[in-house]
This record gives sequence, C-alpha cells and structure tokens, in this order.
Amino acid sequence: MTPAAIIHFLKKIYFRYLWWIWQVALIIFALFFMILGIQILIYAYRLNDPFDFILSFFASNLMILISLVLIAGFIYRMVGVYRLISEKRRHPDNRRK
Repeated sequence: MTPAAIIHFLKKIYFRYLWWIWQVALIIFALFFMILGIQILIYAYRLNDPFDFILSFFASNLMILISLVLIAGFIYRMVGVYRLISEKRRHPDNRRK
C-alpha cells in the first residue's frame, strides 16, 4: 500500500467512526464542567464571606454558560454533519465539487 492509500484509509475510518466518538467525548467533557459549575454555585450559597460568595457565584455562572454554549455548538455540528450525510445518501448523484 502506498502512503496516500494509507492516509485515505485512515481518514475514512476517522470521519466514519472516530469523529462521532470524539464529538460525544467533547459533549461529556462539557457536561462534566457544567455539573461542576452547578455544584460550585450550590456551595457558593453556603459561604459566609460576601466577597467569596460573589467570586464563586460569577465563576460558577461563567463555567455553566461556557459549557452550555460548547454543548450546543457540538450538537449543532453533529446535526449538520448528520443532515449532510443523510442528504448524500438520499441523492448520491448530487456531489459537490
């Protein structure tokens, strides 16, 4: 096998299977940080010092918001790729050049 054929084979495997697994792993990673942000928010209300409360409150909200945006972005990308693949399967003659 030539190196070009090996690279083509690896790309085919990656974009068929590993890309989806990578996207799911990124969603799980973002979910972990969202849950961590929610836990920090809950624990922030137990603090007695107002300065510590404000810092913990805003840090946790920032973690939650960034995690939600990342999750939405990954899901949006996965839906777009799924639609592209299903459209290509329905109409195999309409290939983009």
